[in-house]
Amino acid sequence: MEQNENMLGTQPVGKLLVKLAAPAITAQVINALYNIVDRVYIGRLPQVGTLALAALGVSFPLIMIISAFAGLIGMGGAPRASIAMGAGKKEKAEEILGNSFVLLMFISLALTTLFLTFQEPLLILFGATENTITMAKSYFSIYILGTISVQMALGLNAFISSQGFAKVSMSTVIIGAITNIVLDPILIYGFGMGIRGAAIATVISQTISALWVLAFLFGPKTILKLHPKNFKVKKEIVLPIIALGVSPFIMQSTESLVQLAFNSGLKRYGGSQVDQLVGSMAVILSVMQLVSLPLIGLTQGAQPIVSYNYGAQKMDRVKQAFRYLLMGCLTFSCTMFALCQLVPQIFVKIFSSDPALLESTVSMLRIFMLGIFAMGAQMACQQTFVALGQAKVSMFLALLRKIILLIPMAIVLPIFWGVTGILVAEPVADILAATTTVVMFTRFAKKNLKTEPLVEPKAAK
Repeated sequence: MEQNENMLGTQPVGKLLVKLAAPAITAQVINALYNIVDRVYIGRLPQVGTLALAALGVSFPLIMIISAFAGLIGMGGAPRASIAMGAGKKEKAEEILGNSFVLLMFISLALTTLFLTFQEPLLILFGATENTITMAKSYFSIYILGTISVQMALGLNAFISSQGFAKVSMSTVIIGAITNIVLDPILIYGFGMGIRGAAIATVISQTISALWVLAFLFGPKTILKLHPKNFKVKKEIVLPIIALGVSPFIMQSTESLVQLAFNSGLKRYGGSQVDQLVGSMAVILSVMQLVSLPLIGLTQGAQPIVSYNYGAQKMDRVKQAFRYLLMGCLTFSCTMFALCQLVPQIFVKIFSSDPALLESTVSMLRIFMLGIFAMGAQMACQQTFVALGQAKVSMFLALLRKIILLIPMAIVLPIFWGVTGILVAEPVADILAATTTVVMFTRFAKKNLKTEPLVEPKAAK
């Protein structure tokens, strides 16, 4: 365990980043399967596949809110714990872990109660029509029951990866995803449960992942252990966790507001094709996941290195880690940009074989993905701010892309260009947000990431 901690501050940065990022990227790609596999099977249901895909699409924003709360605590607490470890404050790091566990429990109970009570009006708000509301409720009412498993699996897994246990963290996702992939066809087709079977498979898979995470953090191999003595919530521990976690929370939860803006616009300007357009948007947002999740995996691999060495005041290693991260993110985002423009149909065919849906989605995807080449730089800079414990600037940048830029443009541009205006809003927001983020990070790095030791980072106090 001590060797695992020491490697964050001693091993060559490039080698270390590959060692930590490769399992994290693998985990994120497999995690994409968690949601995508459901859509692949559901989209191929005889006769109702397109409507079922649209029903799943309107459930997705609410699912993202559940995941976002896990990110609020996990991505707010894990970097704080890494910085504390780097500063030699293991007891404080374990307090952060314990308080995070309790927060995740409270959030799980609150979300389960809220969504069970108001699921129908919420699904309608996010685009369900009279044709899709029944199927959407069939899926989401079951998914809600797994909320506590989602919180434990996603929220606490961040603390495993933040200690440098990348392979264990990857195993959390692999175990759940493989279970989901195996159970989906059995329950959906074998038992004839349709969309309900997909939800049951997902809940079972998430529960198995959650049990795996808890077994590790209570077990002998972890550096930071869950102790009941640290379950007493302390204001001085909780508030910094939430402050730093607001940025990843906004990034995930605002997907719901973005989809609300998209689907509302599609319902207004889509005419008789509204259900097909909502289905196309569900596919497009799934492809966006395929782009963003590997980038998240790269940043998760870099986070323990950046946070630990920032806490230890090893600024050369912090800057090295960021340079490697930026190169990796840009290479991937530019490659995905090229594929989406040249061969978009290979992505769409993953989700549906409906010729009409394929035709409409391919043309929409090309427009929607015009700005993804810039996402690499934005993700690298923004997530490094989080890893450095910079809560305020991280929160602003998270708000910038979606709340300040994307949603207003998704509302205004369709007035002039209809459905095309909804699609154009995405690349314009991507490019403007990336430019702003890079400029702000460059200025911050020149001032705060000097080779000479600085004062002790506030996050490590």
